[in-house]
Amino acid sequence: MNGQKLENMLNLALDATEEERAKSLELDVGYNPIERIWDLIVKYSGNLDKAREIGAEVVELQNEFAIITIEESKIERLALFPEIEYIEKPKRLFFQVVNGRRASCITSVQNARPFLFGKGILVAVIDSGISYANKDFRKEDGSTRIRALWDQSISGNPPLHYNIGTEYTAEQINEALQQKNRSEQLQIVPSIDVSGHGTAVTGIAAGNGKQKGVAIESDLIIVKLASPRKDGFPRTTELMQALDYVVRKAKEFEMPVAINMSFGNTYGAHDGTSLLERFIDDISNYWKSVICVGSGNEGVSAGHTSGKVEEGKDTIVQLAIQENEQTVNLQLWKSYSDVMDVSIISPSGIKVGPIQEILGSQRFRIGETELLIYYGEPSPYSTNQEIYIDFLPKNRYIMSGIWKIVMTPKKIVTGIFEMWLPSESVLNKGTAFLYPIERNTITIPSTASQVISVGAYDALTFTYADFSGRGGEKSPSLVAPGVNVLAPTREGTYEEVSGTSFATPFVTGGAALLMEWGIIQGNDLYLYGEKVKAYLQRGAKPLPAFKEYPNIQLGYGSLCVGDSFPF
Repeated sequence: MNGQKLENMLNLALDATEEERAKSLELDVGYNPIERIWDLIVKYSGNLDKAREIGAEVVELQNEFAIITIEESKIERLALFPEIEYIEKPKRLFFQVVNGRRASCITSVQNARPFLFGKGILVAVIDSGISYANKDFRKEDGSTRIRALWDQSISGNPPLHYNIGTEYTAEQINEALQQKNRSEQLQIVPSIDVSGHGTAVTGIAAGNGKQKGVAIESDLIIVKLASPRKDGFPRTTELMQALDYVVRKAKEFEMPVAINMSFGNTYGAHDGTSLLERFIDDISNYWKSVICVGSGNEGVSAGHTSGKVEEGKDTIVQLAIQENEQTVNLQLWKSYSDVMDVSIISPSGIKVGPIQEILGSQRFRIGETELLIYYGEPSPYSTNQEIYIDFLPKNRYIMSGIWKIVMTPKKIVTGIFEMWLPSESVLNKGTAFLYPIERNTITIPSTASQVISVGAYDALTFTYADFSGRGGEKSPSLVAPGVNVLAPTREGTYEEVSGTSFATPFVTGGAALLMEWGIIQGNDLYLYGEKVKAYLQRGAKPLPAFKEYPNIQLGYGSLCVGDSFPF
């Protein structure tokens, strides 16, 4: 298929064989090969009755976005409906793991009037779940602080409007907490945080145990993202439903909400134009909410490079692929105004190309490596053009060594290009660009314009965390402590954790304190959304090694909630 209502990667996935999809890191995400059905992200207008008539399962999100599950053979018909504006496939999400309260000026806020602890504000964490029995998430009488828990991985009783998972109420969780042991608790509410990531994040944002978090009196909404495939990675389709659910629940409870999302991915133009980014921007205007997203841990992964193609000479990008690498993909993004030939040279010196600028998939074979390539066109939302290259093994591994991407100019207007690899967490160590650029390593969806994007620094040494994603056109809003942060474990103890995952909840909790002061205490009934971001950026503190602000590492500086109030 080469439908222009379909994003490039979806077009390529539909053109690919079953074998090619299975070998790729991305092409099979969203596809069920047994039932031959796809989960798709759709932007539409009007209604989706025609989609239902052809047998599609529809989950309508707010602001005319939807998740549609449909047979592969019917996608072409779906795209022909005038109500369908654009379709994307899901992408995998990666959790961003690799004495913060005082450094973030939170202690001073809670030791003096007006004594802010997040009361009356919901803190929502969309993550790997929560160990709900931990004392960090209970009130003084032992009852739960969790108002709602949606575990997308347990089938049976999904929330209203959705088709996956099971929703547990505060009453059900309290019933579980009254049981004598863990096994009896799990018979009533069987939700488990397998990785402990979500428990740690929630503890930093709002835990009230021995090691206190930030918004220690906030009520909680928890969404455990489903991982439909054995690889354990949730997808953007689950994330969008989770965010939609949180905002609906907050409005139902008539409570403002600070939302924490500590994960991302590297696929996309990083310019805010994907359906996920646009959905987040749209839903941020729906209720009294603040959305905080980690900037990712790809800062020194060497998974990004960029440059400028100039008239009259070739530009060559070198990519090192290590031994025993099963698959790699590469995105090349450029302005559609620039016309250039793109060729690929293997480590053995065999040249493929120039790749034809034609809409549709192209295949080349070099030894035991197949190159599956899609030369895309601009979308209705972006002037950028993507060339997507999937390196697939014919047997087990792709060819190791130095691959070269050669760009030969034909007509150059800007000449600027950007390239990204997948997250380093799914690649062998050393598979990377030889001359990486740390700029523009912030991950999606922290690139959405209406979120507070959060990087990390070391609160002990007051130095920037080198793993933290750097900005480009879109820089982090600010940074927070993200190195050796003490957080609760799923067993009820505490351990040190590092990553922008754990910097983000400091900002989420800080946003809840601001909203409590403004909305709950009546000082500013409109203190949510971009206004919270503005206050936090104004109150941010500089770090010693940086003189100019905002910058691509720190944004406006390090979180200081105490200096962010307008008094």
